[in-house]
Parts: sequence; C-alpha cells; structure tokens
Amino acid sequence: MRWRLLQTPPLDGPANMALDHALMARARQGGEAVLRVYEWSAPVLSLGRNQRARGIYIDEELIRRGIAAVRRPTGGRALLHHREITYSLTAPANAGESLGVMYRRMNDLLLQALSALGVQGGLARPASRSRPPTAMPCFAEPSGGEIVVDGRKLVGSAQWRDAGALLQHGSILVENDQGLLPQLMREPATMPPRPATLREILGRAPQASEMVNALLNAVRRAADPGATSMGSDECAALDTSPFLAIYRDPQWTWRR
Repeated sequence: MRWRLLQTPPLDGPANMALDHALMARARQGGEAVLRVYEWSAPVLSLGRNQRARGIYIDEELIRRGIAAVRRPTGGRALLHHREITYSLTAPANAGESLGVMYRRMNDLLLQALSALGVQGGLARPASRSRPPTAMPCFAEPSGGEIVVDGRKLVGSAQWRDAGALLQHGSILVENDQGLLPQLMREPATMPPRPATLREILGRAPQASEMVNALLNAVRRAADPGATSMGSDECAALDTSPFLAIYRDPQWTWRR
C-alpha cells in the first residue's frame, strides 16, 4: 500500500472533520493511505461518535470561553483540541483484517516518530474490560494500546471503519488543556489525572512540522520506502462540501 504524508493549515472543527472524511472517501476509491497532521484555528470540544453529550455541557460557558463543539466520526471520548497536534490516518480497510492491526501499526509509527523527537513512550496495558463512551474526558485514563509516558497518557486515538475504508484520529498533547473540561460540564466532575505533554517531556513545544518530518521518516522505514508528501493542490481538489454539511449541523453534534 502506498503512503502519503499531508500537513494542512489550522482549520475549524467542521472543516477538519470534513477534510478527514473526504480523505477517507479518497482512500476507499484510490487504495492509498494518507497520514495527515494538523492543528485547530480555535479551541474545539471534540465529542466521540457515540458519546452522550446532550445536556452535559454548559452552552453559555462554551460561548464565553470561545470554544466550539464538533462530533467526530470516530469513537472515543471528549477532549479539548487547543495546544496539541492532531493526526488522522485514512486507508483502505481489508475485510478480514481486525481493527487492531492498523491501530498497532499506527502506534508503532508514532512511537518511532516520538522517539526521534526525544520522547520515549510505551503502550498502555489493556484494561480488564472495555469501558463505554461515557462523559469522562479522553485523557482521564489510557485505554489499552494507547501511548503513555511513565504511565501517563500522551496520545489518545480512536478508529472508525465504513465500507472498505478506515479513519483513525489521534491527539498528541503539547500542553495540558484537558483539565478545563470539568469546568464546561453541568454536573460536578472529578478533575482528570494530569496527562503527559510534549512541553513537559521535552522542555519545549515542538512544531507540527517536526512531527510531520519524524512521521515521514518512520513511514519510510517501516511501511513504504517511497512515501511522499501530498501536495496542497491534491488536497484542495478534494470535495469536502457534503461532509461540511454534516459536521456543521447541530443535529449531528448534539444527536445524543
């Protein structure tokens, strides 16, 4: 399978999700994997596909703090996208291949890229039983197989498969903004444990371009020696309009 790397400018919540959805459609048709690295133009509360959120968050508080909300097509739990680096992986999905195969492959690439930046991470052990998509923040605790540093979660990831293609999202924390989430909720919530951050580990805030270069080298070593960057013209040619309509619709965002 051919791999491409793509870095895009910061976008708002619906535009980021629509572009990832369009890349997923591209993977379904063209059989190519695209690993995209991006940021957000403003703080965004991101909700998991099946997470209950209606009536949980304080609308006035979100508005006061300038935080928009979007529901991802992928699963998992809520997180605040602000000072972090996000990745998406879109690729064709083989019918006989389990969700975990590509998930582990992506985590291996992330670990190699993080190591090149000076971050020595590992994988969290699987929990004794799976947890439902509750209102608990994504970074409150690591799920089995997620990337941790000294037992603290650094990368949160979730995957969705549909009609022969997959989309995996992940957030790599640069700073810790996740402690703000309980203040956005109507019911009292326990402050989540402090996650790991790149700022704390490295003593600085790396640029997204550093992660792109590290991931490109990791992909070339482990997946596709001929991997290249995807041009802005190819990205601009993608039709995101049908997906933008979904992610801008409050009926989708607050559907449950």
